[in-house]
Amino acid sequence: MVKSTIVVRATDALPLAATVDDEQTEQALQEHKQQAKLIFRRITPNVEPRCSIESGPYTLHYLLADNVVYLVFTDKSYPRKLAFSYLDEISKEFATSYGAKVDSVRKPYAFVGFDTFMAKTARLYQDTRQAGAGSSNLDKLNDELHDVTRIMTKNMEELLWRGDSLDRMSHLSTSLRSESEKYRKAARNVNVQAMIRQYAPVAAIVFIIILLLWWRLF
Repeated sequence: MVKSTIVVRATDALPLAATVDDEQTEQALQEHKQQAKLIFRRITPNVEPRCSIESGPYTLHYLLADNVVYLVFTDKSYPRKLAFSYLDEISKEFATSYGAKVDSVRKPYAFVGFDTFMAKTARLYQDTRQAGAGSSNLDKLNDELHDVTRIMTKNMEELLWRGDSLDRMSHLSTSLRSESEKYRKAARNVNVQAMIRQYAPVAAIVFIIILLLWWRLF
């Protein structure tokens, strides 16, 4: 289920808005929120815009858009597709309501009123069965979401304690996409060459026949 949400400015990790969590949730996520602060400081314009980071019984999903990072804590078993549908929805609403003001604010939690929208939206996503069979609006959001297999997944221990960086993750992901594209191009070339080898003799014979017919007729 959706546990907590934080919205920060990407350039300096200034918190812009957050859900108001109950005491039990706050206590359970205390360590993980400290980890989130380290993640915010490591985010640069070159990182993957969507990423899931596993940490103990929870997963931290973040979405980077227009200099704003939207991060939600969920149970580890919570579907990534729903987590990013949720982030997509709050990011669109935040951009519409406060996007023009993001770069100019100086104090933390300047958009504290956004909690109302996040809390209302989070309730729609609390129960995966309810979310999966929910309104047509939610179905539309799920249909519009990018393929979740393209979303990078990382382990918190590797990210924070073994020296891996979000930039390095982005570089690896970009390299994989580049190699995949090269493979597809090579496969297309092989297919074209195979077709040429298969049909070239037939085409040559047809051409010769047409040439002989033309010579006899004219």
